[in-house]
Amino acid sequence: MAGMLEGKVAIITGSGGGIGREHALLFAREGAKIVINDLGSDRHGGGRGGEMADKVVAEIKAAGGEAVANYDSVATREGADGLVWSALNKFGKLDIVVNNAGILRDKTLLNMSEQDFDLVVDVHLKGTYLMTQAAARTFKVQGKGGRIVNTTSLSGLLGNFGQGNYAAAKGGIYSLTRTASLEFARMGVTVNAIAPVALTRMTQDLQMMKGFTQENLGPQHIAPVAAFLASDLAVDITGAIVGVQGGKVFLYKMTETAGVTKEGGQAWSPAELRERWAEIAR
Repeated sequence: MAGMLEGKVAIITGSGGGIGREHALLFAREGAKIVINDLGSDRHGGGRGGEMADKVVAEIKAAGGEAVANYDSVATREGADGLVWSALNKFGKLDIVVNNAGILRDKTLLNMSEQDFDLVVDVHLKGTYLMTQAAARTFKVQGKGGRIVNTTSLSGLLGNFGQGNYAAAKGGIYSLTRTASLEFARMGVTVNAIAPVALTRMTQDLQMMKGFTQENLGPQHIAPVAAFLASDLAVDITGAIVGVQGGKVFLYKMTETAGVTKEGGQAWSPAELRERWAEIAR
């Protein structure tokens, strides 16, 4: 198993199934040694077990690769540090972290419980923060750079009905990615994010997925983008938010309108803003 990730050590969170599993299998085929992290829970974060992670480890080993299972929660400091320790203890170093773990607890804002909000934000946003920080501290000590690939989403960038918690977390990951890319540049660490749309266990019953198939919108389309961003092919790319929808790959960018400037240095009145709104928004 030789390829563009030969000799690299990667942590991939939430890699017991779906997009994370596809990441792990491709990274292993490209030569990386993998820490497979998964709690074994359902898409709502319920239940726990090692079967899913163990199965992916077995798949990788059967194909001639190297992998180890980890069942820590990324939503805790102990879990994030334990994940990094798994890589260092088993493989002696860390080169790549892919923050992919996530759960869904969809409800409209009027009906969403505080627990539903907190759990989703903890796994997605806090988990990405903790793993990013733990990895970056290791990268700094090693002194050889590193790669961090985060996972945001269309919901986080544009919003989505019934996903206020998920969208808030994923929007935060967008901002965290941009900030970390600036802060870590001097260490030779790139930080990018993928915004995938894929048919998986997490998304199969969402309305937006109706009519799509595994062939045209499966997670196999996402993994090559993650592998590219994790490799030396992307050494000069950081702070990018890469959209992947089947065979389409593109970048999300924050934009601003040309706007309108009021002459004379005076403040706008609300009535003037209403009158000129079409120009402001154009």
